[in-house]
Amino acid sequence: MSEHFADRVLSACRAKGNSLCVGLDPRWDLLPGQLRHAYTGLTPESIAGAFEEFCLRVLDVVAPLVPVVKPQSAFFEACGPSGMLALQRVLGRARERGLITILDSKRNDIASTAMAYADAVFAVGGSEGLQAVWPADAMTINPYLGRDAVEPFLESARNAGAGVFVLVRTSNKGAGQFQDLDCAGKPLYRHVAEAVAAWSAENTGRCGLGDVGAVVGATHPPELALIRQWVPDVLFLVPGYGAQGGSASDIAAAFRGDGTGAIVNSSRGITASFPAEEPHWEQAIGRAARAAIDDLARDTRMGRLRR
Repeated sequence: MSEHFADRVLSACRAKGNSLCVGLDPRWDLLPGQLRHAYTGLTPESIAGAFEEFCLRVLDVVAPLVPVVKPQSAFFEACGPSGMLALQRVLGRARERGLITILDSKRNDIASTAMAYADAVFAVGGSEGLQAVWPADAMTINPYLGRDAVEPFLESARNAGAGVFVLVRTSNKGAGQFQDLDCAGKPLYRHVAEAVAAWSAENTGRCGLGDVGAVVGATHPPELALIRQWVPDVLFLVPGYGAQGGSASDIAAAFRGDGTGAIVNSSRGITASFPAEEPHWEQAIGRAARAAIDDLARDTRMGRLRR
């Protein structure tokens, strides 16, 4: 990929007129009844088949509407080998449909183990002829082990022209237990945000954003606004909008003045936006995606992307 990751993201967002990301978090209990009735037995293989069909059909619905999708690897991994093959095919279809893909796996480790995690997503050749097994344009990682553990992900991503999103201030209720701890007069998440900004500045695109982004949750609006002030030139991935309780106004501060700088994820709010036995669930997903786009365009600067 010759174009810088951040430039590709912004080009995709401008082409669609929005920066909504549809999270692909397939859960058996939230699948349309139509699919749960078709894939019987509750074996890992049948569940993986249902997950794959659901996600592929979701992709066909949302590809004309949004620029980004984010498969959550855990749901596929829970189905064993069949699930991982399903994830591979879902990522492949998303790429065929021209979508930016973020693999949500929150990996980290040290040395060769970290490189193996990274190569599974980003490897595109090299001395050992590696090929990405689950190829994505970006992945989420955990920074807890420090720069030497982040470095293999940066190296592999940069070799592939891809990106990484680092957990900074997450959307879960217990996030503050560690992330808010006072460290040398600053909350821990500020130290992480500033490290992300430094890593991002190492490799920036024409748009001025780098290939290292920050995961900042929609459910903590004051902290989100502070982080945007501290790191004005970092791309945000914002989970927590929609079903988790975050509103468009809660995340307005994530966007830069021109409407760029934030990718807003919605998972259940779009892919579980219908009654279990709804026969026209694909139309319901399309309506939910369009409603989310309109909501964000109305209450945030994201609307400027439509110009």
